[in-house]
Amino acid sequence: MMSRARFVIPLALLAGAVCLAAGWVKLFDGKTLDGWSVHSGTATYEVENGVIVGKTALGSPNTFLCTNKEYGDFILEFEVKVDSELNSGVQFRSQIAKDGTTVTRERDGKTVEEKLPVDRVYGYQVEIAESEHAGNVYDEARRAVFLDSFADRPKARKAFKPGEWNKYRVECRGDSIKTWVNGIACADFKDSMTRRGIIGLQVHAVPKEKYKPYEVRWRNLRIQELD
Repeated sequence: MMSRARFVIPLALLAGAVCLAAGWVKLFDGKTLDGWSVHSGTATYEVENGVIVGKTALGSPNTFLCTNKEYGDFILEFEVKVDSELNSGVQFRSQIAKDGTTVTRERDGKTVEEKLPVDRVYGYQVEIAESEHAGNVYDEARRAVFLDSFADRPKARKAFKPGEWNKYRVECRGDSIKTWVNGIACADFKDSMTRRGIIGLQVHAVPKEKYKPYEVRWRNLRIQELD
């Protein structure tokens, strides 16, 4: 009886592991950009050796390669490598502006409404950069502020590894938003402004006077929907 029990338990654990793995879906097939579309700018996106490569374009505003599908509650994981001079990010639960879309933000101590250009991507963005803000969540083109503070999180401020592949994890459950960079806990806050939206890979604008062809690369993008 003891021998049989030892045999059954590992099988149960294996079955659980298979079910967990089955919950993950690849966002990128490694060969094409099927299921994605470009918005907001003219930066380019290509597939090279199983990697999505975003390249800057002279005079372009921030550009985003966005999923055609929207997501609500989920766990998102990906790896990213970015040129040192380039700022980037990944949008989640984000929107694409239509004609007449306005956002509310603070300017000089006053609350103002601003109209967004058609096709502008806006919403939550996990920061990718050689910066102490890497892993924090910025409200792109909306409130235009970081939504958490790393003031008392020294490990979070140093989680990003310059010049290397960095593994990110974003977890959204209801109004709870959490992020990790290379296994280190970073952002952890509650915000309910947007509960559902697209995922977008950002190539940040580069000022004309400082322009050079920079790149950001993504691989192993996968998502586990929770709702």
